[in-house]
Amino acid sequence: MALKRANGEGNLRKRSNGTWEARVTLGTDPKTGKLISKSVYARTQKECREKMKALLGIDGGQAATPPAAPKEPPKPKPEDVITVGQWLDTWLKEYLADVKPNTALQYESVVRLHLKPAFGDVLLKDLRTPMIQKFYNKMRDDGVSPKYIKNIHGILHRALDMAMRVEYLTKNPSTYTIRPKVMEKPVVPLDAPEQKKLFEALKGNPFETLFLTATFTGMRIGELIGLTWDCVDFENEVIHVEKQLVQTRKKGQKYRFGTLKNGKTRVIAPAPYIMQVLKKHKIAQAEQRLLMGDLWNPGEFPNLVFTHKDGSHYSQPTIWKEFQDILAAAGLEHHRVHDLRHTFAVNSLRAGDDIKTLQENMGHYSAAFTLDRYGHVTDTMRRESANRMQAFIENM
Repeated sequence: MALKRANGEGNLRKRSNGTWEARVTLGTDPKTGKLISKSVYARTQKECREKMKALLGIDGGQAATPPAAPKEPPKPKPEDVITVGQWLDTWLKEYLADVKPNTALQYESVVRLHLKPAFGDVLLKDLRTPMIQKFYNKMRDDGVSPKYIKNIHGILHRALDMAMRVEYLTKNPSTYTIRPKVMEKPVVPLDAPEQKKLFEALKGNPFETLFLTATFTGMRIGELIGLTWDCVDFENEVIHVEKQLVQTRKKGQKYRFGTLKNGKTRVIAPAPYIMQVLKKHKIAQAEQRLLMGDLWNPGEFPNLVFTHKDGSHYSQPTIWKEFQDILAAAGLEHHRVHDLRHTFAVNSLRAGDDIKTLQENMGHYSAAFTLDRYGHVTDTMRRESANRMQAFIENM
């Protein structure tokens, strides 16, 4: 037989073996909607009722508190499970929209060759400054150049900085690492006698106009081989430097027009001599084009100022090799083609240009960089000025 209780209190019944059972409903599982119940047993009805009351908490005047539904373990946050390697892959894919394609390829190469082998399996949240410092120290001990270590650090720092911005990290563990000091290569411009030798060696050379333009404008080689005639304004005697010809490292692509190094176009007003040299060069190129006829092949880059005889574009390695041959003929093998840019800078300062004007002509990102790079020249000029004043005083 069974003795019914009010709803929420339970049922009491005598079992077939003579013992008693009290079945109590404790509540409803909020997740499944099913009733939660529990049974207690005793040899007598009185004992069983007491157990039921104890289960319901009737003696204390309060109903028993239903057990809380089991909680699901919290889902781990992305920053708790993502590895450094996974984050670097995400960063390369999602956060490099503001960099040039070749720069992105350089980032990918450093990540693949250095950063992922060193830290790929480390949880991002567990990456620490000493780990990164040890990595830099090993590269230094293995003979890696300080400049390359600096480049690797710049890439890692940028990736971790973005991890901070998306709140995967609270601080950048690469910030307080110590890198080997990068020693800047000294500026080695051609002095006046060397320039004279170079110009003699250039006479009649197919690259004469290109190297003269480099010497007297400070344009980079990529800017020169990417210069088109529409950017040469003979009427106003200026050159608009708007792009450069670059060789991409992406498979299937060879050359393309790219933006300038600092992303800013500039206008150069060369000496009238250079504009006259370019005028003669344009006439000579037009004659060469007629001579070549159907063999003239500018490919994807028509209207280039400097080309091979068939109208095809130059590459930077070609320019480097040709310049070394010219230097050898002039007995100036210790120079590089980039020294023509330094030569322009030094000549400009000696001619009286101020640092701001030189910065704009060179396409540097700041006047401070220009001053840091060529400050020794202005120091020398000040000393020379003082010596001239001293000589004047002594001759009074």
